[in-house]
Amino acid sequence: MKLIESSINEFKLVLNDKFEKEVVSFINSKDGGNIYLGINDKGEPVGVQEIDKIQLEVKDRIKNNIKPSTLGLFDVVVEVINQIEILHIVIASGPEKPYYVKKRGMSPEGCFIRIGSSVESMNSEMIIDLFSKRTKNSLKSIVSPMQNLTFSQLKIFYEEAGYEIGSNFINQLDLVNDDKKYNYVAYLLSDNNTISIQVAKYQGLDSYNLIENEEYGHCCLIKAAKNVLNRLEQENRVFTQITSVQRKEIKKIDPIALREAVVNAIVHNDYSHEYAAKFELYEDRLEISSNGGLPERFTKEDFLGGFSAPKNKELMRVFKDVGLVEQLGTGIRRILKTYTSDIYEFYPNFIRVTFKFKDSIQNFNPFSTSTVINTIQKNIIEVITKEPTTTQEAIANKLNVSKRTIIRHMNILENLKLIKRVGDNRTGYWEILKEREMK
Repeated sequence: MKLIESSINEFKLVLNDKFEKEVVSFINSKDGGNIYLGINDKGEPVGVQEIDKIQLEVKDRIKNNIKPSTLGLFDVVVEVINQIEILHIVIASGPEKPYYVKKRGMSPEGCFIRIGSSVESMNSEMIIDLFSKRTKNSLKSIVSPMQNLTFSQLKIFYEEAGYEIGSNFINQLDLVNDDKKYNYVAYLLSDNNTISIQVAKYQGLDSYNLIENEEYGHCCLIKAAKNVLNRLEQENRVFTQITSVQRKEIKKIDPIALREAVVNAIVHNDYSHEYAAKFELYEDRLEISSNGGLPERFTKEDFLGGFSAPKNKELMRVFKDVGLVEQLGTGIRRILKTYTSDIYEFYPNFIRVTFKFKDSIQNFNPFSTSTVINTIQKNIIEVITKEPTTTQEAIANKLNVSKRTIIRHMNILENLKLIKRVGDNRTGYWEILKEREMK
């Protein structure tokens, strides 16, 4: 472990009666934090006895012993350090501060905050100030515009994820408010609503010439998110890199980063004004825009550093349950493993992420050792690798395209010195040139 106890890290040997107090201090802080259970004060792993049982107890205590609801604000993960199992509790900053230990109430005895590596009680003035600023437009507190909601799609997603659907399903997911009316979270997750997510496609590099505009929505937000992911994965065409020793497929956008960005935009979107995230495809890029700026008191550095403050914690919890979110707070970090932070643009009322495509032939540099080919050119190479004496007409029939298309793409491949014709048209054959690297 290269960690030390700090404002965002706490080490604990065992689960004790101070646990809720420490969790509350992180939820009330700006950045959230981490509790590592089974590690001593020196940062050395000692392990957790009966780790499965303790993991369930940790989840139960966070859910039931802290107010307001912590659903969607924490994650409990088993990690292995030097072959020793420990528990990593990831805690996000909460949107409904002040959070407090339930049995002690919203008082200096129940409200805590992290200061450096220590936990301090909040004074009464701080508690009153935070309570006055508590989020008034959280989805949980907004009444659904429809009350005759059904959730057959949501229940199917939960059953597919291995959950048993009980009679308390609605309450467990925080789909009702204090008056027992369906809230806006329920509305977004119901079988029918008016929320529509647009995927627009333009010809060229600007939005002047719209060629496609598909809408995904009016259904459970999980179903809509999966449909958007499927649509963008279809657009994420594959190019092939061929070397003397291997063949590697390369997507226009890194698939992991694409998935994380799509889910983040949908989960963290500000739905309080009924605007959904938007996805726009251009010839050279994909732009993803989500409504709502940075979380309150968050800086760009906090956001890009991967600190988590879920805007819609109830949605975050549901998306995590059904497997669309892997682990709390990892989305931005997973994207920035592949891309630089300048893909993000921050505005007062929305955030945009732009993925530039890994392009095709138009980016070819004759002085480079690599060349980009597209799918049809890859298929041509595969055909003539197996059948060097084949004809262009036969290739066209096999690939179900016109002979003119095959001639054009084979001319490109010849100009790039990736293939060449040996001999005449009647008795000759095609040769694959592997001196160059193709992708």
